[in-house]
Parts: sequence; C-alpha cells; structure tokens
Amino acid sequence: MPESAHLQRIFLVRHGETEWSLNGRHTSITDIPLTAEGERRAALLAFTFAKQPFALVLTSPRQRALRTCELTGLLDNAQRTEDLAEWNYGDYEGLTTIEIRATVPDWTIFHDGVPGGETAEDVGARVRRVVDRCIAAKGDCIIFAHGHVLRVLTAVWLRFAAEDGERFLLETGTVSILGFERDTRVIRMWNARP
Repeated sequence: MPESAHLQRIFLVRHGETEWSLNGRHTSITDIPLTAEGERRAALLAFTFAKQPFALVLTSPRQRALRTCELTGLLDNAQRTEDLAEWNYGDYEGLTTIEIRATVPDWTIFHDGVPGGETAEDVGARVRRVVDRCIAAKGDCIIFAHGHVLRVLTAVWLRFAAEDGERFLLETGTVSILGFERDTRVIRMWNARP
C-alpha cells in the first residue's frame, strides 16, 4: 500500500518570534520565551486549527515551540520529542551568521555544521524518525518546532539530502503544509502567515 494511502498532510508550524530570532542569533538549547508579537501571532493560529482534527500533534520541548502549540489550543494533545529540538548550534549558540563568518568566511550551517554541535545529517536522522511517526499516524499531523529543523525535515520529506534544507526559507510564526500529489511527496503550502 502506498504511504499516501492514509497520511493526508503534515502541518509545520515554526514557533513565534523571540528576541533572538529578531536579531538573527542562533538559538537551540537556550530556552527563551516568545516576544509579545510572537504570542499575538501564535494566538491567531487558534482560529486556523480550531476545527481541524489531527491524528498526531508533535512539538519540540523548547518553551518557544510549546507556547506556540499552547496558544493554538493543541498542547493538551501534543507529544514532546527531542527529535524536533532545534539544530544543536554547539559553539555557535547565541551568535549571528555575521559573527561566525568573521572567523569562518563562507560558513553555512547546512554544509559546515558547527563545532561542538550537529551536522545536517545528524538533524536529518532525527527528523526521519518524525516523518516515520507521521506516516504511521494515518491522518493529518501537526508539528511545532524551529526554523532549521523544519527546513531539514522538509528536505527529508521530499527525499532530498538534509543539506538541501538550505533552500527553504522559513519565517517565525508561519504555517507550511507537506503532503502528496498522488504518491509523490510535495509541498502543498509554504511559509504562510495566519
């Protein structure tokens, strides 16, 4: 039986804005809250998902993803998983790309990884488990997580290399949808604001 037989869609929700996302600081294990604007936009998602049944609700355990999930009204049914935690930025935690490139010119996270942290393939291994869980759920799924991990998940969904996540810009507080056209994995909607 094709994998598209039961799974309809995977909704991806990038958490609302934080102070660090506003100024481009790499945020993985640092557990910071949403800004007031991040909370406001996340709350708008409650109307979008109020009557949408989900076979599986998954969230990163970081407070910015949990709070986004809570504001949509789905936290009571959510399962927390470290597989959706943001890319471990290791020694680059809290730094901006400009600061990193001052010492490592032409650095990109997708191709170079980070010292003391993860590579794209490390993140890819985690999100493959998430994709498998969604397929096994046999219905619409929703995921609350972070920019880089969701970009890698999208690349993996499309059967691209994990590094190809670099091609999918994803802003805070947005909704994207993965799914199928017949039996082909596709992006149905990308980077939409509520």
